Amino acid sequence: MDMQQDAGEPERRGVPTFAMEAAVALILLALGLVVLVTSFKLGAGWTTDGPGAGYFPFYVGLILCLASAGALYQALLGKKRSTEIFVDSEQLRRVLVVLLPALVYVLAVQFVGIYVASAVYIAGFMILLGKFHKGKSVVTALVISVLFFLLFEVWFKVPLAKGSLDPLAFLGY
Repeated sequence: MDMQQDAGEPERRGVPTFAMEAAVALILLALGLVVLVTSFKLGAGWTTDGPGAGYFPFYVGLILCLASAGALYQALLGKKRSTEIFVDSEQLRRVLVVLLPALVYVLAVQFVGIYVASAVYIAGFMILLGKFHKGKSVVTALVISVLFFLLFEVWFKVPLAKGSLDPLAFLGY
């Protein structure tokens, strides 16, 4: 139980800090291993004309692996291992309310393009999280997407992602 917690408050439950630290250390360790293996395949040694293509990345990967292993050890077995709650269920819920639609948005851009996906994303956020009127939300989302279309595609001539389905192909862009 937290020392700062009042006697009347319910105990805060959730993911402990050391578990998150260990998870990040494992992810970084895996990344370091990928760099090591890839660098080794490129040629991590010294060649007749100097260092191979993978020489410096190999040592960067090695340092990353060593640092990650140290962080993993401290997170799981260290004397100062933090057992405080990193995130509780309510905080996690608030993060996921924003993160999951953002992931869906990124996937939607691949299929319907950035303009259609952005219009749906903006309107959805305004309606569901902002509690705005549906009509105002849809109009705002459409106006923003049309303005960005005009700005990038028409005026700056910078094409943005259209998506594999390309629902705006009829516009000729």
